[in-house]
Parts: sequence; C-alpha cells; structure tokens
Amino acid sequence: MSQFAIRLKELRKTFDGKEFIVDGMNLEIPKGTLTAIIGFSGTGKSVMLKHILGLFRPTSGLVEVLGQDLSKKSQDELTVFRRNFGVLFQGSALFDDMTVLENVCFPLVEHRRDLPEDKVVEIATQKLIQVGLDSKHFQKLPNQISGGMQKRTGLARALALDPEILFYDEPTTGLDPILTEMVDNLILETHKHRPGITSVMVSHDLDAAFRIADHVAMLDKGKVLLWGTPEDFYKTDLELVKRFVDKGLRRK
Repeated sequence: MSQFAIRLKELRKTFDGKEFIVDGMNLEIPKGTLTAIIGFSGTGKSVMLKHILGLFRPTSGLVEVLGQDLSKKSQDELTVFRRNFGVLFQGSALFDDMTVLENVCFPLVEHRRDLPEDKVVEIATQKLIQVGLDSKHFQKLPNQISGGMQKRTGLARALALDPEILFYDEPTTGLDPILTEMVDNLILETHKHRPGITSVMVSHDLDAAFRIADHVAMLDKGKVLLWGTPEDFYKTDLELVKRFVDKGLRRK
C-alpha cells in the first residue's frame, strides 16, 4: 500500500501538440497531510488539479491517486473512483435552485442510491452541523445566505461522501480578509478533525499556505520548482521563490 495519496511522475500535457502546459511534473503528496499548491498564474496549477481529478488524460507520464493509475480507468470507472474525492470550488458552485440541505444531499442522491431518503437527509444534516452552519439556514437558497455560509455549505457537500482526499480550488479568491481567515481556519479545523484525510489546497494566498499547510509545492513552467515545508521556503536560495514569497506575503 502506497504511503502517498497522490503521485505524479514525469507528467506532461499539451493541448496543441506544441506547447506543454505541464512539462515533466513530479510530485508526491503523503497521505494524511495538508498540502498547498502555489505559483504564478499560468504555471499549470489548474491543469495539474484536473489530471488528479481524472478530468484530463496526460499526454505522457503517470497520475497515481490512492495507489490507482488513473490512465488505466474507463470513464465509468473514473466516475465511481471520484467518490473518494471532495472538492470545494472557488465560487462554492452551489445549485441556485436547491436549498442548502438539498445541495448537500445531491452527491448522496447521485452516488449512494442504496440509501433511503431519510438517511440521506440525516447524513447531510450531520455534515452541515460539522461545518458550523445553524439549522435555521438549511431550507434557504444560496442567494439567501452570506458568502461565508455558502462556503460552509460547499464544504459540507464536499464532505458528504466521506472522501479520502479533499481538494480546495482557490477557496479564498475574491474574499475580504475576515472571510478569508474564516475559510482558512475552516480548512484547518476540517483537516484536524478528520484523521487520515488528505487535503490539497490550490491557492494564491501565501499567508494561508504557510500558516496552515504541512507542505507547500510551488509550480513554475509546468514543473514543481520547490516542494517542502513552509520553513524550507523561507530558507531557500532559489531567487524566483524568494521573490514570489516576498511579494506574496502580507506585511504585518
């Protein structure tokens, strides 16, 4: 059994046969850790994430998740395998015409058709309580709750299937500092209270990455430029990393 939740080996991806968006990427994310993926725009963060989720097939190289080579799976097999994932999207991506509770029920209805309706509602209710949302909001539509509540709902939905890996795709982009801190703390608390879960956060927010992550991977030109602890980033002699860190951290 692999000690790594995710392994990328010499991953390469081109869409036009000429330019490689991901160009020989190597990365190993240990199980049970919280890893932040950082880097300038256009360095391959989103393309890398879509490979791990099985949404893109690599041009070459290995994408191994939970010990499984994704390139060997059919689309139907990938659909089933994705039950191991939970994703909190940048804009929460809630269904506008569903209530808060219905949004969290959705993945259970889709993937756990063996469950009776009352059990689905029970599980969804538990997840919403776990992320700190008051029951008085359960029957509201997304546009009737605050941005912070929308994030909590999105996280509850991501947790609905008890995934082994949680992905956060730019979870704080466009949020004010107070809401950003709330989301960062929510990610950290969720990780701490779910032993064994692996969390992967793609983020532009270096303060959050260095404060809550066990490991950080910085991408550049489709490769991993540096992988290590936050302390490794402070100590590095790599000039590009030093400039990125210096400009990315908010000065107190």
